[in-house]
Amino acid sequence: MKSQFLIAAPMSGSGKTTIARGLMALLTEKGYKVQPFKCGPDYIDTKFHEAVCRRPSINLDTFMASAEHVKELYTHYGSDADICVVEGMMGLFDGYDREKGSSYEIARVLNIPVVLVVDARSAAYSTAALLTGFTTFRKDVRIAGVIFNKVGSEKHIGMLRQVCEDLNIECFGYLPKDTALEQGSRYLGLDFSEKTETARLVELLEKHIAWNRLLTL
Repeated sequence: MKSQFLIAAPMSGSGKTTIARGLMALLTEKGYKVQPFKCGPDYIDTKFHEAVCRRPSINLDTFMASAEHVKELYTHYGSDADICVVEGMMGLFDGYDREKGSSYEIARVLNIPVVLVVDARSAAYSTAALLTGFTTFRKDVRIAGVIFNKVGSEKHIGMLRQVCEDLNIECFGYLPKDTALEQGSRYLGLDFSEKTETARLVELLEKHIAWNRLLTL
């Protein structure tokens, strides 16, 4: 079976796009054929995906399309891939009507696990409450584990790993704070190559993320 997972977050601005793009680039560099997808109608993030995967990134949207059509798109474009990576939108449960049209709904329709990206720059053990809520709120999707973003130090990640141990949630690793990765507001006309930034991102993810564990999802 191919590896597949959806990268989501508790809220926008947590680092989904950065980590999704970085993992896509890392896995592609490792020789895997990575098929990217994006929840919702976003056409900017898909350009980031395409730049690193060298394959078109496909939008999955249960607002404008039926669940059956979303499944057909996913199966068709992912048929020859080694790994399917879906980048979520907004917060995991944020849709046009409660959770309708959300990343959660896409994960449920496709029956794929969720990797939660948590911005940990201003928190430590309080993330236990956040993770408890997200992992227990809905039982019809599986949150496979968490990646922490903007981690400040070895002591900080140690505290966050303790949270995961206490809650029996897998920690796939983290991305440390790095000013070179900070992006301003995105806008039309972006240069999607950004080779220097992508190389730095891949370097950090390879060092701090158990990317080989993601291949088992």
